[in-house]
Amino acid sequence: MQLADKHEGKTTKAFAGLRVLDFSTTIAGPHCTRMLADMGAEVIKIESDGGETMRTRPPLRKGCSTTFGQLNVGKKSVVLDLKSEDGKEAVRRLAATSDILVENFRPGVMRRLRLDYDSMRQINPRLIYCSISGYGQTGPSAELPAYAPVIHAASGYDMAHLAYQPGRSRPDYCGIYHADVVTGTYGFGAIASALYQRTVTGLGQHIDVSMLETMLSLTLTELQSSQFAVKPPPRPMFGPTETASGYVMITIASEKTFRGLMEVIGRPQWISDPRFSTYAARRENWAEMMDGVEAWSRQLTTDACLAALGAAGVPASAYRTVSEALADPQLAQRQALSEVRDEGGSFQVLNLPFRMSGADTAPAETMAVLGEHTDALRAEIGLASDAPIPSGKTAATR
Repeated sequence: MQLADKHEGKTTKAFAGLRVLDFSTTIAGPHCTRMLADMGAEVIKIESDGGETMRTRPPLRKGCSTTFGQLNVGKKSVVLDLKSEDGKEAVRRLAATSDILVENFRPGVMRRLRLDYDSMRQINPRLIYCSISGYGQTGPSAELPAYAPVIHAASGYDMAHLAYQPGRSRPDYCGIYHADVVTGTYGFGAIASALYQRTVTGLGQHIDVSMLETMLSLTLTELQSSQFAVKPPPRPMFGPTETASGYVMITIASEKTFRGLMEVIGRPQWISDPRFSTYAARRENWAEMMDGVEAWSRQLTTDACLAALGAAGVPASAYRTVSEALADPQLAQRQALSEVRDEGGSFQVLNLPFRMSGADTAPAETMAVLGEHTDALRAEIGLASDAPIPSGKTAATR
């Protein structure tokens, strides 16, 4: 595996030699630039002297956030005052030698700072400039403030999810930020596409990524059923199936898995039963079919259910906590986690969820402290030699 080989020089980094300016904060932009860093790009995170807000998010050890670390491992940290002319001039100097710039300010902020795409491309026509925002850079909602939970509600995602919870009318609380992670991933894909196009045109371009449109891309069925009337099944098709010791998720998504499930539960006659023999018929009678499945599953423990379903090739899983999922031998075998360090000690981060036969995708091993690389870049960015480094922050051993 390439992760195992990262110290042996057997693979290269796909984006080695690229320089990224990272103005992003919170999750969406930092997730995007963490992916770029893992792929080998030099990512320079521009922060204020107070540090990016996620540096204070728990879990904290000795004042260091592992949540921040998960999103920012492998990046350099440079402190600049973007409201000062010196700070803006430093950005322009860095932009002249950069390949990519990522920002997720509210639309209009970078323009007011004169650091927008139209300004930057005058300095570097090859620059790929990625803007991530709640609603996109244009349109009547463009300048509205937005974070992932707001976008979940605005996109219809929360109400679509609620429709699969029988008997409930109050939307769920939001604690998992799908909009941020998926938007950051779309940004990464768009940047990779622009890099390829640049090999043909020689020019960079502006990428405008909308969190609202990102979330709509997750509502595939709902997007179509909002245009064409679709009668929902009498019971949601994918949900918990009760066992003697808990619940399992069973997914019947093909004729093969349907037939396998009917054999497992001891109702092979249902394979040809007109109520269930076709997909359309099963949708109409889904509740009755799943009642039959639960009559079987309630007699067995979760483990026994999973063993029987697995033997028949029926996709199924127990409902696990994240801690339980992280203990899965499958993740250990794939080396899905890497140990990294910051001033608070060591912790684990999730690696990129793909492997490449010809490229190393492992993250770096250390987290930068705030402003750690400001001093090393003074000459390049034109900062005076006596300009202060943030109080109490010194370069970490790397």
